[in-house]
Amino acid sequence: MYSPACMFLQGLNERAGSAALAGRIRMGYSLAMTTNVMVISLGGSLIAPKGVDTAFLKGFVRLAEEYIESDQGRKLIIVCGGGTLARDYQAALKELALSPSSDDLDWVGIAATRVNGELLRRIFRRWCVEDLVTDPMAVPVFAGRIMVAAGWKPGFSTDNDAVVLARRFSADTVVNLSNVARVYTDDPKVNPKARPLDTASWKEMFAIVGDTWTPGKNTPFDPVAARTAAEARIRVIFAEGRDMANLRAILWAGKFVGTTIGPD
Repeated sequence: MYSPACMFLQGLNERAGSAALAGRIRMGYSLAMTTNVMVISLGGSLIAPKGVDTAFLKGFVRLAEEYIESDQGRKLIIVCGGGTLARDYQAALKELALSPSSDDLDWVGIAATRVNGELLRRIFRRWCVEDLVTDPMAVPVFAGRIMVAAGWKPGFSTDNDAVVLARRFSADTVVNLSNVARVYTDDPKVNPKARPLDTASWKEMFAIVGDTWTPGKNTPFDPVAARTAAEARIRVIFAEGRDMANLRAILWAGKFVGTTIGPD
């Protein structure tokens, strides 16, 4: 027989469970609903190329909300890069500090990603249950409809954070948005023979991005993230982020302009 204290606690637990379920239903999904998670790695150069690009963000927010509202099983993870803000502060640190370490430069860049991430999280407040995610391994559940993340720790970029979150929440695709429409075989500003790629293997991608992470390095993808994605058999789509019609085609599985890497 249960004691009065046990019965009281059981009642509290049942009411808490009912309240949690009601909260999930208000967020637009139920326990029985199949979840489809999409991950977007959003370049900081899109968020704030020279100051915050509010025109871009308005279009991006409208499309993201339309995407999740059109199917109650959809969820979206947005991982924010540092872009120009990160590179400007890293350049200042190199000029002003005596031999800053790679970790020093990384932490400055990480701080920039968190400024951009906090902005996005508060824009999407109605859909976000979690605080800004700064450790992708410490998120036990994805309770909301949109999750916003930023830089984690030194040694890699937010590209890798996006791949780790994709693997953690069983997303098979990461959409990498920047100001470049496709990945090239080489830097087209340096090599006029460089050609754009529609598809490539991870082996081909390793040849392009190398195997060493350098803070602030401007490459199509972080080499650490590339290895993580290849091991997890995650597909990565590279596309120009300001083209909303093209992004719509990517999100709704239409025909798009970009480069698809993997899974091998």
